Amino acid sequence: MTRSVYVTGIDRGDGRQVIELGVMELLTRQVDRVGVFRPLVHDGPDRLFDLLRARYRLSQDAATVYGMDYHEASALQAERGTDELVSQLVERFHKVARDYEVVLVLGTDFADTQLPDELSLNARLANEFGASVIPVVGGKGQPAESVRAEARNAHRAYEALGCDVLAMVVNRVNPQDREAIAERLKARLPVPCYVLPDEPALAAPTVAQITSALGGTVLLGDDAGLARDALDFVFGGAMLPNFLNALTPGCLVVTPGDRADLVVGSLAAHSAGTPPIAGILLTLDERPGEAILKLADRLAPGTPVVAVSHGSFPTAQELFALEGKLNASTPRKAETALGLFERHTDTADLLARMSVARSGRVTPMMFEHELLEQARANRRRVVLPEGAEERVLRAADVLLRRDVCELTLLGDVEAIRKKAADLGIDVTKCEIVDPHTSELRQRFAERYAQLRAHKGVTVELAYDVVADVNYFGTLMVQEGLADGMVSGSVHSTAATIRPAFEIIKTKPDASIVSSVFFMCLADKVLVYGDCAVNPDPNAEQLADIAVQAAATAAQFGVDPRIAMLSYSTGTSGSGADVDKVREATELVREARPDLRIEGPIQYDAAVEPSVAATKLPGSEVAGQATVLIFPDLNTGNNTYKAVQRSAGAVAVGPVLQGLRKPVNDLSRGALVQDIVNTVAITAIQAQAQAQGQETSA
Repeated sequence: MTRSVYVTGIDRGDGRQVIELGVMELLTRQVDRVGVFRPLVHDGPDRLFDLLRARYRLSQDAATVYGMDYHEASALQAERGTDELVSQLVERFHKVARDYEVVLVLGTDFADTQLPDELSLNARLANEFGASVIPVVGGKGQPAESVRAEARNAHRAYEALGCDVLAMVVNRVNPQDREAIAERLKARLPVPCYVLPDEPALAAPTVAQITSALGGTVLLGDDAGLARDALDFVFGGAMLPNFLNALTPGCLVVTPGDRADLVVGSLAAHSAGTPPIAGILLTLDERPGEAILKLADRLAPGTPVVAVSHGSFPTAQELFALEGKLNASTPRKAETALGLFERHTDTADLLARMSVARSGRVTPMMFEHELLEQARANRRRVVLPEGAEERVLRAADVLLRRDVCELTLLGDVEAIRKKAADLGIDVTKCEIVDPHTSELRQRFAERYAQLRAHKGVTVELAYDVVADVNYFGTLMVQEGLADGMVSGSVHSTAATIRPAFEIIKTKPDASIVSSVFFMCLADKVLVYGDCAVNPDPNAEQLADIAVQAAATAAQFGVDPRIAMLSYSTGTSGSGADVDKVREATELVREARPDLRIEGPIQYDAAVEPSVAATKLPGSEVAGQATVLIFPDLNTGNNTYKAVQRSAGAVAVGPVLQGLRKPVNDLSRGALVQDIVNTVAITAIQAQAQAQGQETSA
């Protein structure tokens, strides 16, 4: 039977979309096919479903998501009664449920619905659907005692109506009251109650939303600038020196269009990062001259300048009535929402209470979810040497919003802050270090000279070397000032890993540094090695790569079954290349008899059960291999790229293995999500390394 979870409320304005998004995140970690059902819907676009469909790559036909619109439901209830309304909605729900492993039900929104006793209707629908309920209570602007009373009353109401209440959520409370409310409700409710503070960034409209709502015209700015949140409004009227003092981070400057001094001054402040602003809104249908607009564009490229026809007062009235919404065009708000949900919810306990059995399939999205969750469980610090690179900054934004790890960015401090400001990214939670001016430079020079004295490196020479961001970042890891490093989006593999070879060096039990890719196929994750580092490993090195890859696979939840790949299977072929693989296989068996390994074996026999049944019947690896070791770099690199492109696989890596401390390389074509995944992997490797040190101590 399909398991379903019904998220509902007791009134409007509870910010329930955060909880609905968070529950969807949990469900998609467990199962491949999650359906969505909204019993009743308003006319117009469904922004939340559009977000869920885009973010979680849902293939569900939008026509099946909705039961009926509120007007139809109200008329049906008035003419034929509640029983008929419920009957039709139950029938439509089951049409969805039969096609999915689990269904997330989005309850009614209590906003202009014209339905009597809406709470009871939600409760009855949940019962008829066989769904467990998560009621959400809004606490914005309410005193703590009132919030606690509403939460208790909501629980009693849904329980009295026969609902299986999984947990309660109180949302948008005063941050100062959060802990006290949580403690009191913990003692008063028989189910967990998660209390989320109000997050201003979620309610802040983006510049694009403001432009649309006010019918504005974009004079300057790009998509990234228009996606910035307007966290505050600062209205221009004062002289420039006083006005600049009033600017706040993330504010939208609202000024008559003829105040060129305020326009230029605001953008100059933004360019200097003191402070970064969201953009400028020009009123009175006045626009600066062409020369001013050109100067503005040079001062802060991408920063939006928008013109509206209204005066400042009516514009202010409209602005203060706007509230940001989660939708497909605001992915950064979604990351903020998920970070908020995950910080203040016991996600493991809630998932267990949902009783959703984990799917036997492991999709790329499920694997990526698991990486972030595992990294978040014991946060580590990762240093990113390419701090001014746009993709790195965008990845940092995601990692910080989701609380995945702590970050250090390397590079020119002002350049990083300016680039972040232009992208609308808040880097105040990052440590930013310039290797050229850091007080650590002399200490690192002395340490590097000590490590490389046998190569004739002096402190004077080392002083220049350690100013390189990759050497500086590697020394931060070596000296315990960071737990891991990720680089390579604009540097070569050699530039990224050479400092690690010189400074961090290999583990005592590793003879070689190698790499693996996690190949996320449609229904499983395979581990490929070595596809990035060693051109032509000998038998001993190949055996070492296999042992390391098995350990890496196990660390990330992949049960290692090792296939030592060759152009022949078993004893069918001979020659130097096959003999190398055969010898490596025997070396692994001697050193690690606990590992399941087969080799030499062809790729098709390793992964396809029907081929394995013919070529190696009875093998516990053939046909079900999860760790595939290639005989050389040429074969491995070409194979991973062929599978990535032709099979649509997500390739996560390369993940380096064999180093004493984690350093990982990026492809220079890495996407933002690739960087996020690699940083999460590095943090998890650092967790394991720290755990190993504690165990040995």
